[in-house]
Amino acid sequence: MLKDLSVGDVFPDFSLPDENGHVHRLSTLQGDDVLVLMLGRGEHCPRERQHQKEMLRFHEWSSVAFTQLVTVLPNGLHDVYKLKVSTGAHWTFLADADLELQTLLDIREYTDPHHPATVPHTVLLGPGRVIEKVYVGYWFWGRPSPYQLWQDIGELLARIKPDFDPLTDEARAAYAAA
Repeated sequence: MLKDLSVGDVFPDFSLPDENGHVHRLSTLQGDDVLVLMLGRGEHCPRERQHQKEMLRFHEWSSVAFTQLVTVLPNGLHDVYKLKVSTGAHWTFLADADLELQTLLDIREYTDPHHPATVPHTVLLGPGRVIEKVYVGYWFWGRPSPYQLWQDIGELLARIKPDFDPLTDEARAAYAAA
């Protein structure tokens, strides 16, 4: 459902505020790392809360594995803060209150007449915001588990950093010297 975006394309470099109103640019949040971008359905959704809770353990792994997480919700600052706090998340949550990103990507959920819900997507971005994989989570099981992301990111890093082998003699020597 990502309009005109597919694997190999560069994801738009948008800027949105976090729950405190501080504006962040996606490329700055990503840096040189892999980024898991979760375009959430909205604070009102119990499936969204459950998925964000499942990502807590993944975030612990990501913080030591050159991987960033960002969640974007079609909500105002207060609701974004509510979801972040209620799930115990510690990564960046952004508010798309004006639905700019949702509109740009054409991912509005048309079946919910009560909320400006987004069809949930999880997008795996390689360095430079290159789209590596897209999960469409309209149904809960379409969202990736932490273990699916682990496998995806392992394969991605093996492909984009083939010289990084932690079992080489050089790597062992550097580790021993540190």
